[in-house]
Amino acid sequence: MRRPAFYSRSPRGPQDAAGPGAPAEGESAQAPAKTPRPPWQPGRRSFGLLLAMVLAMGGTGAYLWPRHGVQALTQKDIDAAVLRTLQTQSLPSPAARAADIIRPSVVRVVGYGTEKTTPEAKTEKRGRNMAKGKPPEATDEVPGKQVERGVGTGVVIVDKGVILTNLHVVAGAESIRVTFADGLESPATITALQPENDLAVLQAQKLPDDLIPATMRSTADLMPGDQVVAVGFPFGIGPSVSAGVVSGLNRSFRSPEGKQELGNLIQFDAAANPGNSGGPLINMDGEVLGIVTAILNPTQQRTFIGIGFAVPIENAATAAGSPPF
Repeated sequence: MRRPAFYSRSPRGPQDAAGPGAPAEGESAQAPAKTPRPPWQPGRRSFGLLLAMVLAMGGTGAYLWPRHGVQALTQKDIDAAVLRTLQTQSLPSPAARAADIIRPSVVRVVGYGTEKTTPEAKTEKRGRNMAKGKPPEATDEVPGKQVERGVGTGVVIVDKGVILTNLHVVAGAESIRVTFADGLESPATITALQPENDLAVLQAQKLPDDLIPATMRSTADLMPGDQVVAVGFPFGIGPSVSAGVVSGLNRSFRSPEGKQELGNLIQFDAAANPGNSGGPLINMDGEVLGIVTAILNPTQQRTFIGIGFAVPIENAATAAGSPPF
């Protein structure tokens, strides 16, 4: 029986199919056929090996990563960073921070009317003139025009425009105007008086859009030596800030004219002068402890010699109709 012929995959033509030593035509080809080798392809074993290598490399990288990355912060590192910041940056003082808190609530209070003729009023006027760059004895009197007869300070305690100040700042004034921290000026009227504590409550007619009332703080735990700050308009200049400490508690003071004696006062040594009257005495958190009301000076100069007095805020709050702490 005739066997089928085998054909090579070589591109050679039929003329090259028979090589040297090939059997002559007619002879039988007894050599077995060779199976062609298929091209290489990755199998399951190769794929598994590759996957194992990738996983091993990933695990090794994850193990070694923390050693070459950002190290975890220790408490020692944090302390060193804080110390470096304190050494290289200037921080505001406690008094500056307290003044910044209370500043939006402090107002300038001016009483207008006929000019006072008392020695104290003349001294205050000379101080205001000098603060404005005018001769000490300059006069603003114009026929038919009101003049500044009293300049002091006030503090907003209710966002509806309720203001605490001293009675002697506005006493006898024919009209009152207040100037808020943003520069807005407004007429004001007296709504309540507490003569025994030299306090007056004012109501402003126009209000800023973002009026911020002060926070009041009980003086029950106040002690001599506690730090305090006085903010106001001494001789109309301001707002001015002075810092000191509480010198004593439950002090008494009699006015220079001897007409009135005030009791249960806070004594402090933060600088205060005419014009500070009615302003807030605050702690280092910017909370109001009292209303500055007087300074002690045995002479007629009416200047600060280191002793100031403030009415405790508990008394001042009752004048405005607020319950005591």
